[in-house]
Amino acid sequence: MVAADDDAPNYARRLGIQKDQVVQELGWDEDTDDDIRVDIEEACGADLLDEDADEVIDVVLLWWRDGDGDLVDTLMDAITPLADDGVIWVVTPKTGKPGHVQPAEIAESAPTAGLMQTSSANLGGWIASRLVQPKSKAAGRR
Repeated sequence: MVAADDDAPNYARRLGIQKDQVVQELGWDEDTDDDIRVDIEEACGADLLDEDADEVIDVVLLWWRDGDGDLVDTLMDAITPLADDGVIWVVTPKTGKPGHVQPAEIAESAPTAGLMQTSSANLGGWIASRLVQPKSKAAGRR
């Protein structure tokens, strides 16, 4: 017999979240998926930090919707506390959902903010785009 939890999506695994990583959440609103949030907290073993955190961040979970403002500015702010090998996941509503963001907006905003898009992950009603700092830029920040 398989436990019900075995059938639950493992969002944290899809995002590469590991124990003891520091995860900051930006852009929370009433529409964010609590299942994703709880799974990440269980995986990293701590609460998600908000925008006022002053720690070095391993992973930024950025909930982003059409109309939320300037993605480049938000990404540049998110980079500031990010560890050199840190990751930003831009989580947007899937196509057809309210607030859907065109993939081109992320693809165009990332390099302007000094990031590279490397992959994406399916998170139920959301899609996440993984952004990282180019190795040469991260090395120069040490």
